[in-house]
Amino acid sequence: MKTVYLIHGWGGSSKGGWFDWLKEELTKRKMKVYAFDMPNTEHPKIEDWVKHLEKNIKEVDEETYFVGHSIGCQTIMRYLEKLPKHKMVGGVVFVAGWFNLTNISEEERVIAHPWINTSIDFERIKRHTNNFLCIFSDDDPLVPLSEGKIFKEKLGAKIITKKKMGHFDNTSQIKEILDFIVK
Repeated sequence: MKTVYLIHGWGGSSKGGWFDWLKEELTKRKMKVYAFDMPNTEHPKIEDWVKHLEKNIKEVDEETYFVGHSIGCQTIMRYLEKLPKHKMVGGVVFVAGWFNLTNISEEERVIAHPWINTSIDFERIKRHTNNFLCIFSDDDPLVPLSEGKIFKEKLGAKIITKKKMGHFDNTSQIKEILDFIVK
């Protein structure tokens, strides 16, 4: 049985929008779905968010999938970096994932600084899966499309660019995620 973990973005929650739609669709298909409310969501810290996953995810295997939105994508990568070498997962979907942000305030820049400037070991991440999908929007005010090149280069991710979806905050469904997990 497939198990799917949904990790929301900065300032987000486990409820609403395409998360609710995806939970419902995956549950209909007899998959286990977990969506966590991450700690201190307005001021996310790498250590706290990764520890939250380590504490709440008991086991992973080839039937385990992760779906992250925005900073949740970085959280998933940093979690996978720390997994023991022999642990494999089925795949990962990154929605509006980023390594750099645009159009943010000075306060947001301070919060984002550790996320942007703490290195990620992509080789360690790829030990756990080679099945990555990244979904971007051509009008995301925070995440430039050039971020997709990094995901493709560093992780071999398949890239999908959607039209006029912004940062996916007001999106009700993203069919490509369901297709990726169900396949």
